[in-house]
Amino acid sequence: MKSLRVAMLGCGVVGSEVAARILGHGEELAARIGAPLELAAVAVRDASKARPGVPSELLTTDAAAAIEGADIVIELIGGIEPARELILSALRSGASVVTANKALLASHYGELMKAADAAEVRLEHEAAVAGAIPIIRPVGNSLAGDRITRVMGIVNGTTNYILDQMDSEGWDFDTALRTAQELGYAEADPTADLGGHDAAAKAAILASIAFHTPVTIDDVSVEGITEVSADMVETARAQGFTIKLLAICEELSDSPEGPGVSARVYPALLPREHVLASVGGAFNAVFIEAEAAGELMFYGQGAGGAPTSSAVLGDVVSVARRKVLGGRGQYERRLTTRLPVLPISAITTRYQITLDVFDRPGVLSRIAEVFAEEGVSIELVQQTQIEDEPAGTPQRAKLVIATHAGIDAALRRTVDRLAELEAVNALSSVLRIEGH
Repeated sequence: MKSLRVAMLGCGVVGSEVAARILGHGEELAARIGAPLELAAVAVRDASKARPGVPSELLTTDAAAAIEGADIVIELIGGIEPARELILSALRSGASVVTANKALLASHYGELMKAADAAEVRLEHEAAVAGAIPIIRPVGNSLAGDRITRVMGIVNGTTNYILDQMDSEGWDFDTALRTAQELGYAEADPTADLGGHDAAAKAAILASIAFHTPVTIDDVSVEGITEVSADMVETARAQGFTIKLLAICEELSDSPEGPGVSARVYPALLPREHVLASVGGAFNAVFIEAEAAGELMFYGQGAGGAPTSSAVLGDVVSVARRKVLGGRGQYERRLTTRLPVLPISAITTRYQITLDVFDRPGVLSRIAEVFAEEGVSIELVQQTQIEDEPAGTPQRAKLVIATHAGIDAALRRTVDRLAELEAVNALSSVLRIEGH
């Protein structure tokens, strides 16, 4: 069979790996696909810059021209524009598209899928979430006959490495971040990772696929890890927890605001016996709960040139096989439901609240009154004296309070009221508890 023409947009770390594998493993890929792949053009910003392993004659600065006549377009330039217009152009021309662009998908997933469906071609994006871990296809295809109720995952390697080192090595936040940057796990500007925005983009994609309803990054409630301190990690360890930045997507049937979908990212406490608690270093893992399949776990390397290129090439082989067989493109309309996306205030969760209080009679009873007035039930209270206070200063104590499950809005109101109490010197931390 004639060769399938492949155009690649972008040739950074991942792109270089993808190009090298297409050029270096041609016979093996052809055997799997049923036709050879021809890397016809690689669009870059600067064609004069050498790319090791990529012949200079393939390089071009004209991305629109590179797309013309392509059977498959691989988009690896990132960002919203011009990636969005280039992908739409490729789809309209009849090319299937493979992308790793989580930011674009988190903002325009429905639009791009609709365009692919109209053109009867494929838009694959396994590499956009969790690197080499196969998660998009299992959620969208393998579990299509089941009903997914919850997806909870560690989907950002940078933050997981930092939190893991703070927990296992006792490092403070700045030391863990600096080491992550030295090892290449964190960017020079790690804002998107530390602020939870990278994980939020992936949560939006996972929620859209798992619940067949459009969810954008603007729908995702986001809290990062910049406020996580060594003391918070130590307190969590003493209570039998570890802190992880979690992306959580779930379908809620009995929230105060009615049925809908929740998508959120925040640092949370996980019991140490939970399977996600053991995910260390820069690894990723996604934990799925489904009605028939039960509990499933996907684990592996979530970033890096080689792991991500594996996911990209997996998608390339998939769409190439479909081209060879002549099958229809988007064989299912994934966004078939229109469930509302609920605010975080509507979820049911548990809190662990750490307070610095003045140790005097009546403090515990006043705190308990606040919980009772808001209808929040206390599960556990642990008090320890704060030592080494200067002579003549009021004695203080550290209170760690764990709640039973409650509506987040009521839990948040409780925290706000506690912070205003005269007996409370400081609100040290508030973390949600997951995994119970």
